Amino acid sequence: MQLTVYPLAEGRGVRAAGEVGLATYPVWERTLERIVRDGEGVCHLELSAVTFVDVAGAGALVAAARRLPGGRRLVLHRPPAALCRTLELFWPDLPAIEVSMS
Repeated sequence: MQLTVYPLAEGRGVRAAGEVGLATYPVWERTLERIVRDGEGVCHLELSAVTFVDVAGAGALVAAARRLPGGRRLVLHRPPAALCRTLELFWPDLPAIEVSMS
């Protein structure tokens, strides 16, 4: 299992590729911490190349979104379907996370 993360060219987020699971959780968590600490306004996570996010990874994403100051949000671009289902099932009303399929 591998996860690579690159800054977006626009500088307002990251592009991730691979899987988020037990072996890659530390990379995912550090990435989310950096986004919460350094980002402004809307932070974009391009996830079209992410093939899997386990429940712990989804939970880390939710925890990061909850730490965002008021008005800030995370926009997930083309996340894996399973992540969308997990978010809808366990955290259906979280305004700090927006899912975009474009």
